[in-house]
Amino acid sequence: MTYLQAILLGALQGLTEFLPVSSSGHLSLVQNFLGVQEAPLLFDVLLHVATLGVVGIVFREKILQLLKGLYKILWGVPFA
Repeated sequence: MTYLQAILLGALQGLTEFLPVSSSGHLSLVQNFLGVQEAPLLFDVLLHVATLGVVGIVFREKILQLLKGLYKILWGVPFA
């Protein structure tokens, strides 16, 4: 797999992750179209870990609110 192919697949993963379609399915189709036999497992894992990281960054305020609410429910006091 070339760097250009990896960049294209990463961009595709990022663009399709938030759509109600299978981003992994799109990756498989584009890999087939580009003639990439099989992307290394580490590449697929890193794509999904990067997606998870971006989701965490984008929704960090909501996640923090949820964690504060959970803290309040479990311990009965608001988080400082």
